[in-house]
This record gives sequence, structure tokens and C-alpha cells, in this order.
Amino acid sequence: MKLIKLFVSILVISIPLFALPQGSWKRVNVPASQNLYSVFFTDSLYGWAVGDSGTIIQTTDGGNTWLLQDSQTTNSIVTVFFLNRNMGWASAFNYSAPPYGTTLLKTTNGGTTWTSSLYPEENKFITCIHYFDSLHGWMGGKPHALVETNDGGNIWTQAAIDTSTLAFFPVLKLAFLDEQIGFACGGIFDIAGVIWRTDNGGDLWHALDASQAPADEVHALHIFDALNIMGAGGDPDYGYGVGMIRSSDGGVNWEYDEIGIQGLAFDLDFRNANEVWAPLGPLRKMIVSMNASATWTEVPTPDSTAIYDVMFTDSLHGHAVGNDGAVLKYIPPVVPGVIPLPSPVDDGITCSVYPNPVVSGSRFKVQSSISGHITLTLFGLPGYEIATVFNGEFPGGEQLIPFDGTELPAGLYLYQLRIDGIVAVTARFVVCP
Repeated sequence: MKLIKLFVSILVISIPLFALPQGSWKRVNVPASQNLYSVFFTDSLYGWAVGDSGTIIQTTDGGNTWLLQDSQTTNSIVTVFFLNRNMGWASAFNYSAPPYGTTLLKTTNGGTTWTSSLYPEENKFITCIHYFDSLHGWMGGKPHALVETNDGGNIWTQAAIDTSTLAFFPVLKLAFLDEQIGFACGGIFDIAGVIWRTDNGGDLWHALDASQAPADEVHALHIFDALNIMGAGGDPDYGYGVGMIRSSDGGVNWEYDEIGIQGLAFDLDFRNANEVWAPLGPLRKMIVSMNASATWTEVPTPDSTAIYDVMFTDSLHGHAVGNDGAVLKYIPPVVPGVIPLPSPVDDGITCSVYPNPVVSGSRFKVQSSISGHITLTLFGLPGYEIATVFNGEFPGGEQLIPFDGTELPAGLYLYQLRIDGIVAVTARFVVCP
């Protein structure tokens, strides 16, 4: 049986585990024509997008259809964040009449109703929101704000910042690994970009050293783990173009590189471990990397739309928004063919999916006489990774893992079970049209 296990390992390795050409984007119809600035999905079905004139639109079917919500404001809404399908927050800029500043919006019923309150400090404009639970949250803004609440937003407290030269520049985005480790990014165009970090829950934030700062704002962040972080920005003027900034030591030191493409990356998000997209706004393009940002390719947007924000909830579902009511939906790459593959099973370890072809209520059944750490991973053909269905400890015996394969495009796929890192089962399943 060891020979069978070795054969399976060699067979799987021989299938090139690289991403096929990237998927595409299609524009979907929405009941809004205003510019949209921010999109947020809690899962593959429920999402919201916000923009000019108090626009909030919601989808409950993965972005196929959208409905308008009543935001109770006509000011431009610039960012939205949802904790779950019911509880969410947004911020709107009031430039029209005193007191100038930010109107904060909140919903506890998915946006059926929104309530509003004024941010307590005038001339502060909140650009980003992140909540860990219904009480504990952070916001960032300009000309500078990095504030925390522990009572659901009734009271906001400015965070302690170190005395770096760049410490009090505008904050544009927030990203947290957990409640202890977090990052923020921002800056001022043609002056300096800034990244702040905290490793003590926000008791103190440190700005990057001025000698490592790019010349322009950092607009987005992605946290790989506690040590590895990257950000996106750039300078559309004078040919400097899109830039990426990276740290491999938890944000203490940073390196900034221009990637040789004209424009400014307003956001970035990873579809999987290798594929990452970034919108270039008014250039009406997006850029994509299929090798975790080592190299990039320019991709025109559908209908030449200006896109500013992008979000993937998983490897199959992504959305982006921009000017003139543009909402884009990601279309995963189509598998062009199949490669025959046997279905070996290690003695003592079995894994099957039923029914097969899969339906919305399908399940994986894992049986083993031994315990260990198992991972159950899905692959398209000829071998690019789609998603991990399960990753955790297995006590032995039998375990059922729910699986809704109907969200996959029709075709033939592989699933692979590993126990303690060793391939135990590789087999096929079918998704029908």
C-alpha cells in the first residue's frame, strides 16, 4: 500500500499545480448610475456597494441582482463594512453644509433600515471602518484619524501614535490579522505614503520610517501572516506608475518597488494564494498577477469602466465597483478539458463525495482507522487549486463534511485528502450544468 501512496503522490505532482489563465469580469445591471466607491461581501451571497448621493445597493444572490436601500442621506458614502449579514456600518462625507465632517451609518437588519449619527469631531472624514464584534471597532480618516470604540460607536478614542515624522498623515485603509496585530495605510499624494502597525491591540501604533516611505499614498494592504504584508499604491504622474510595498518582518521594515505599469493601484485583493487583482481607477484597467505579485499583466475593464474597489470572498466569487454604477462580477476560468485519473484509496483511509454528480446538499465522507490532521482540497483540471473544504484535526472514525458544489462551473474536478501532509486519496467528482 505504500507503493500506491507513492504512486498517487507522484501522479498529483506531475499534474502542473499552476493557475490557468485568469478568469474574466462581467458588468451586471444595478439600480444605480452613481459612482460607487466601496463594496463588501460577508459571504458568497450577501453583499453591499456604496457611493455618491447616499447610494447603497444590496445583493442576496451573489451579485446577480441588486436592490436599492434607503441610506437616509444624500451625501457621498465612501466606505462600507459588515460584520455579518445583519450588522454593518458605513461613512458619508458632508461637504455641503456645516457642521462639515462625517455622517456615520449603522444597520442591524442587513440595511433594511439605516440609522445615522455625526462623528463627534468636525472636519474629520472617515475613510475606512473595521469591527471585530458589535462593540469593538476601528476607523481611519483624514486629515488624520485612527480611532477605536469599545461601545459600538458611541464613543471614539484617538489611538496613541509614535512620534515619527509621518505619524499623523491621512489614513485610507485598515487591515487586521487579529485583534492584536493590525495595519493601516495612507499618506499624501506627491509627499509620502505611510503604513502604521500595532502588535498590542492598538495601544500604540508605529509609522514606518521616513527613509522607507514611498512618495505617494498607499491605498490598500494585504496581510499574509504576522510577518508578511504587502500594500499597493503608485504615482500616475511622471511615469513612476504602480508601486507595491512589502514587509517580511511584521512591518518594521518595508521595500517599495515600481512594477513598470503606468497608473495607481486603488485597491488589491487575492483570489487565491497566487492570483491577485488591483484596479487602476481612471485608467479603466485592472492588473492581475498569477504568481503572487511577482509579475503583473494589464486587463481592460468591461465597457471601459473606472474601477476603484475589489473584493473576493473565496476563489470563485469576486466583485468590483466603480464609476457610473459599475458593478463587476468575477467569472472563474473555464476548464477546457479533462485528464483521466485513477481513484486510488489508501487502506484504512477513504474519502468519498455523495451524491456525485454533486448537488447543494452533497457531503464528503471521511473514514479512517487512524487520527491526524487532514486537509481536503479541491482542484480544477489540469490541477489548479480551487479551495480548501476542510483543514483541521480528525479524531478517526467517520466524519461528514458538508459541500455545496453547485456554485462551481459545470465540469470535472478533483478532490484530494491529505493526512498529516501525506496524500491519502485523490478522486474525481462532477458538477453538471
